Amino acid sequence: MPAGGSAVAPIYDFDVTSWDQRPVRLHQFRGQVMLIVNVASQCGFTPQYAGLEALYRKYRDRGFVVLGFPCNQFGRQEPGTEQQIHEFCQDKYDVTFPLFAKVDVNGDGAHPLFTFLKAERPGLLGSTAIKWNFTKFLVDRAGHVVSRFGSTSTPESVELDIVSVLA
Repeated sequence: MPAGGSAVAPIYDFDVTSWDQRPVRLHQFRGQVMLIVNVASQCGFTPQYAGLEALYRKYRDRGFVVLGFPCNQFGRQEPGTEQQIHEFCQDKYDVTFPLFAKVDVNGDGAHPLFTFLKAERPGLLGSTAIKWNFTKFLVDRAGHVVSRFGSTSTPESVELDIVSVLA
């Protein structure tokens, strides 16, 4: 929930929960370029974890971070617990970027962060719904949502966008 209860809050005011159930306020990422992604472990796009991790390792020293939010709303492709998801990501893809607790990204139960992201950067034809796993939102250092990329946009294909925002 955004701090202060305002209807529309800067992205840094959102509270999220880490995979190990610790509260996290996004303000800890203030001044960094963020790529916020709804992820899933049993999806055809799951191999994107490797590309996301590669981008994180390549640019983290320049102030870039990937934030992974598991979601089970699309084909039930994220059925595990947060612990199981974390272990899978570490064992299979050596993920070191921050992972969070499972969230809904659509519907009445959508996490407020994703409601905000979708409102800031609607999809095709103005649709706010996220269509599938591995939708990506690029946020600049000032907290503005500058781009939205669908599931088929690979991490490698968004690298130039990330670099331009890092500059």
